Amino acid sequence: MKNLSEQELHNLAMNIVGEDMEKNGFEFIAINSELKKNPQFVGLKDKQLHFVIVRAVAYPEDPKEYDVIFMQSIKQHALKFDAFVYWAGVGLANARDYHLPVSKEDDFVVNYDGLKKI
Repeated sequence: MKNLSEQELHNLAMNIVGEDMEKNGFEFIAINSELKKNPQFVGLKDKQLHFVIVRAVAYPEDPKEYDVIFMQSIKQHALKFDAFVYWAGVGLANARDYHLPVSKEDDFVVNYDGLKKI
């Protein structure tokens, strides 16, 4: 069984969040899918700049939980640009067995509640 790498899981989460942002009327200014580079999306909506932090989270971790100190540092950075900051945690699990890693052979389950304003 070929498990998805950390980068592949991140890219999957990026696609899920990107599609959601598109549906919700965001215009993309910048997209950074490289791991550990933040923010992942810089978007424009209603003439307002938005910074979006995307994280792929494996079951049983909670995709709604985030590092408060890290997000405050992003928020401080965003203030310089008069931008809003959002957390986009995407929970991913193997559909056949939640305790198995997400693989290329199996379907997966997504736990994503949309952008959470910080």
